[in-house]
Amino acid sequence: MSVYNKLVRDKILEVIEAKGLSYHAHILEPSELVKAIKAKMIEEATEFYEAQHKEDSVEELADILELIHSAIGVLGVSFEELEATRVYKRKARGGFEKGIYLIDVEDQ
Repeated sequence: MSVYNKLVRDKILEVIEAKGLSYHAHILEPSELVKAIKAKMIEEATEFYEAQHKEDSVEELADILELIHSAIGVLGVSFEELEATRVYKRKARGGFEKGIYLIDVEDQ
């Protein structure tokens, strides 16, 4: 028996049933779902970090994007609101395109 104890995509149970396997699962309450999405996001970010090939990286980014869409849905935030927050932060602090890697800052 494999134990997962994690959030899975909506059609995974159908895949398991198609293989003739049985499972135990339940539907999470919104407060539980937010926590599970956060944990899954860390899992997917780690997989993105460890990906060696472009295709694998894109797959992991797609999973992260799907989790972002799920998270804003549970939080009751529209994608437009999320995007507006992203744009605001970009204007205030910039993006990450320059690849600046800060080593340290001297104390005054």
